[in-house]
Amino acid sequence: MPDTRKHRGPHPQDEKLFSAAQIKIIRCALKDFSLLMTKGYAQKSALKLVGDKFELTQRQRLAIMRSACSDQQLQSRKKREIHFEELAGGNIAIDGYNVLITVEAAMSNAAVFKGRDGCLRDLAGIHGTYRKVTETVPALMLIGEFLHSTGCENVLCTLDSPVSNSARLKSIIYEKTALAGWNWNVKLSINPDAELIAGSRPVASTDAVVIDKCRKWVNLARAIIEQKLPHTWLIDLSDQPDTAH
Repeated sequence: MPDTRKHRGPHPQDEKLFSAAQIKIIRCALKDFSLLMTKGYAQKSALKLVGDKFELTQRQRLAIMRSACSDQQLQSRKKREIHFEELAGGNIAIDGYNVLITVEAAMSNAAVFKGRDGCLRDLAGIHGTYRKVTETVPALMLIGEFLHSTGCENVLCTLDSPVSNSARLKSIIYEKTALAGWNWNVKLSINPDAELIAGSRPVASTDAVVIDKCRKWVNLARAIIEQKLPHTWLIDLSDQPDTAH
């Protein structure tokens, strides 16, 4: 069936799956999962072990997988995370789909999860095709306005070229950022993760592969959501002291 969604909103079962009672169970499961990862267990087998133990659904397991990390990952990520006032010259590279979809989700009242590393992540998946929704342009403009206000004047936004409609989204981004007078360059890449990791700019992303290997990264989605979208359905699964940006 064709995807006819107009919003990046909540799944019909999310209110039940992430009720207060379920969140208590999910937090326990996340701690166990993170402990197993810290001890070197493979992610897939550890998630099955924990998910089966707590009788979690696939969607709940996805929330845990995206929110957890090992102690080693946590320490490494915190060591290389920088704040916006530290950005030299206002240069930044954005993991385009990663940041845009999270902000879209927050704007459309979908559940957004605060993970162990302090990052905010959604449960949306594009499955090889990006579909523009009602929140796409407002989310893009919110991202651009936030970066402009913080002095990030030179933005490189990278999109996955194998994802359908990436060229169309690139055109939208160019059109809107040019009208706003922002200096954005949008690049289609077959392997954006590798380019973001190898690049010299600080990276805005919450993708574990990227933030575990890049030189420096910034928590852009969290900063935008906490400062500009206070009514977001935010589910805190972190077990760390809050260090709001």
